[in-house]
Amino acid sequence: MFIDGRQVPDNTVIETDIAIIGAGAAGITIARKLRNTDATVTLIESGGLDFDPETQDLYAGETVGVPYTLDTSRLRYFGGSTNHWGGWCRPFEPIDFEQRDWVPHSGWPITRAQLDPYYVKANEVCQIGPFIYDDAEAFSEGGKYRPLDLPGGEVMTRFFEYSPPTRFGWTYRPDIEKAANIKTYLHSNVLEIVPDETAGRVERLRVGTLSGRRFEVRPKLVILATGGIENARMLLLSNSVEKAGLGNGRGLVGRYFMEHPHINRPCEIMITDPALVAPYYQTYTKSAGVNIRGVFMFTADYLRKHRRLGTVMTFYKVQEIRTDIEVETKDPEDARAIEAGLAQLVRSTTSRAGESPLLAMRYGTGCATEQAPNPDSRILLSQEKDALGLNRTKMDWKLTAEDRTNLRRNLAALSRAFGAWGEGRVRVLFPERDAWEEAEGWGNHHMGTTRMADDPRKGVVDANCKVHGVENLYVAGSSVFTTSATVNPTLTVVALALRLAEHVQTRFVRGV
Repeated sequence: MFIDGRQVPDNTVIETDIAIIGAGAAGITIARKLRNTDATVTLIESGGLDFDPETQDLYAGETVGVPYTLDTSRLRYFGGSTNHWGGWCRPFEPIDFEQRDWVPHSGWPITRAQLDPYYVKANEVCQIGPFIYDDAEAFSEGGKYRPLDLPGGEVMTRFFEYSPPTRFGWTYRPDIEKAANIKTYLHSNVLEIVPDETAGRVERLRVGTLSGRRFEVRPKLVILATGGIENARMLLLSNSVEKAGLGNGRGLVGRYFMEHPHINRPCEIMITDPALVAPYYQTYTKSAGVNIRGVFMFTADYLRKHRRLGTVMTFYKVQEIRTDIEVETKDPEDARAIEAGLAQLVRSTTSRAGESPLLAMRYGTGCATEQAPNPDSRILLSQEKDALGLNRTKMDWKLTAEDRTNLRRNLAALSRAFGAWGEGRVRVLFPERDAWEEAEGWGNHHMGTTRMADDPRKGVVDANCKVHGVENLYVAGSSVFTTSATVNPTLTVVALALRLAEHVQTRFVRGV
């Protein structure tokens, strides 16, 4: 059942077993998992069923670190940011969950193996198709296509699988609307999560609408699922008892904010023969019942040996380099002259010299890279207020020189791999600098602000996503990520949501 919060009488008190705050990928996944159980579920969504500028404006805020756009990087209506996501999906690697001594503040309290069963189910939720990531044989079309055989054990071809992309708010609306035990309140904003006087248990949620209505929800269990930025903001705003914010007794809420810096054309690749490059490297390709894209990633052995963070790289055709096209300049700094020189180098060092006027194909690249968890990269509260009278978000996103150097050295490793292969060359374009003060782009991937850790001195939630010290408050979404890995977060968000829903169902729903 959908209920317009603007029609709820003032001072109404709603009793429920489970309250889920936020109807994005995590919130809808959990609600679907709990539908038709013996627990009453109240799903609370700030927006309606469609985009509304006034509601969207609640996401506006200020930035004081790396410049960032807060209001357009996420969507505030039923379905959340799945209403504009691109559908890129891939599980995190096992090493991403490990404590790496060269990555401060790394180490999840769960392993990839523990999450694997939920990844398979998440593939189904995201409507992807077979869970066959990195099965190159399955994607070979009967042996017709093969990954590039780059030697050295440092660079490997990996595969993304694509969701259509699934618009959770549209695809799963009937499941939520028809569930007898779920009531969804639209146009309803949680103003504060209010605990008891010890801040050890949530007692009620204060809810308000932009039209001025005010009412309460009194749950036995609360799941906060409003996204990687808003989860932290909501806990910080819940400060009537804990003045620093609920769950923030150690000052960790909002810290360790992470994104995936995206770099357009950090390098260029020349390959002697385009026929060596399978179509799945260059665009979305349907194979084995799933849409895929081949990418370059760095092996766990390389990351450990060289103490690196991960990077994922795509590439695409830009230009043929041929012997029958004249280079009209002799200026060694001219781009065409550089290309011609590189092409001649390729020709002179590969087995295909003289076979064709086509010397090489030039490929552009794109990449997303991991950044190390940094407690000084954080979400805070601004002094500016929104239309509900709540402090807006203040973001202080930090990128470090070490993050930049890590990417530059990964590009050098890619160059080594192509050089050893002998059928191509890499020209690195991403410059070395002493600081990284502005991102060329980002993935709209908001992670880490309520990070997961067994030790409450190191994280906000435990391995089951329960807020340390608050017995009935859980957090869902990418804010619980301890590290960011290097791939898009949605599949992991859904996997963790399924795991949390199972935990809640096993522990709380039976006998509620």
